[in-house]
Amino acid sequence: MILVCVVGGGFALGLPGRAQQKFGPPGAGISGVQRYLLSAVLLLNSADLTTPLDPKAEAVPFRVDLGESTTSVIDRLTQAGLISNPVALRTYLQYSGLDTSLQAGQFELSPAMTAVEIAQAMQDATPTHVTFTVLAGWRLEEIAHALPTSGLEISPKAFLSAAQIHTQEFPFLSNIPTGTSLEGFMAPGVYELDRDITAPALVETMLKKFGEQLSPEMQSGFTNQGLSIKQAVILASIIQREAILDDEMPLIASVFLNRLAASKNLAADPTVQYALGYNESQQTWWTNPLSAEDLQVDSPYNTYLYNGLPPTPISNPSLNALRSVAFPAQTPYYFFRAVCDGTRRHLFSETYEEHIQNACQP
Repeated sequence: MILVCVVGGGFALGLPGRAQQKFGPPGAGISGVQRYLLSAVLLLNSADLTTPLDPKAEAVPFRVDLGESTTSVIDRLTQAGLISNPVALRTYLQYSGLDTSLQAGQFELSPAMTAVEIAQAMQDATPTHVTFTVLAGWRLEEIAHALPTSGLEISPKAFLSAAQIHTQEFPFLSNIPTGTSLEGFMAPGVYELDRDITAPALVETMLKKFGEQLSPEMQSGFTNQGLSIKQAVILASIIQREAILDDEMPLIASVFLNRLAASKNLAADPTVQYALGYNESQQTWWTNPLSAEDLQVDSPYNTYLYNGLPPTPISNPSLNALRSVAFPAQTPYYFFRAVCDGTRRHLFSETYEEHIQNACQP
């Protein structure tokens, strides 16, 4: 055996024991010859495996894609400056059997970790970060419902409680009493969050994103429409639930603004859906279709019965919905209804007679 001839029989016989003492037991399925060879390489490169590149370095995100090869992962670790000796790490993975159990996911790795620690960290299938998606048009309860399967350690009850409490840190909340629901101000989008984020911190993160979207230009647009920020968010939340296609939002905004200016009620189905709450039989917060009885529900949110805007937003609107309120289309329309061709578009009309004519024919 070449290795024995080079390093000497007695020394070679002790290689597996020394490697095991330093790097742990070998993985199952390692043959005797492989164990000697891998042990020798490990011991020769021991410093590169057990010494951090930079003990003071900060952690950085490192993602392993599903199905990515061990070679690709090692190459990217090297390019990222997380390890210095790709051969040594590959040998350790082969020796320990960890090369077949690298997990896909997002990890926090650092040059302050040794190569062995990095290899072991990538065996943990539990990511340190969670991707949490909030869809535009969700109400607070729907956001809460998504939490148990998100990977975050926040209960629906904790989130809903945190979404009732706020400080004056955010100027756009200055006219909203503390303890009032923050419905409408939870910005939709994709969030990369620490797995152990708290409910108040999640609410603050979403409020911060909302504030970042609220540009001076947009606020001026709200003012030009005669709306406060709260009123604009209420209207945007209705538009979000009414519109299916984003490019129709400015048109729908024009209809509602025209109706408000003419002191006509908004007659918006989503406000009635919000008033009705959760529909047990349909298992949704948005009852559809609405019955004639539903349209008579006595609630300040029922815009068929009460003029003006409802008391609070009914959903959490997207940036496009907010922009449609700030910069609506200029139209003479007072009505709209769904087209009957399945395109998910709407027909807009100036008079009620035209609106009736646009109804789907039986």
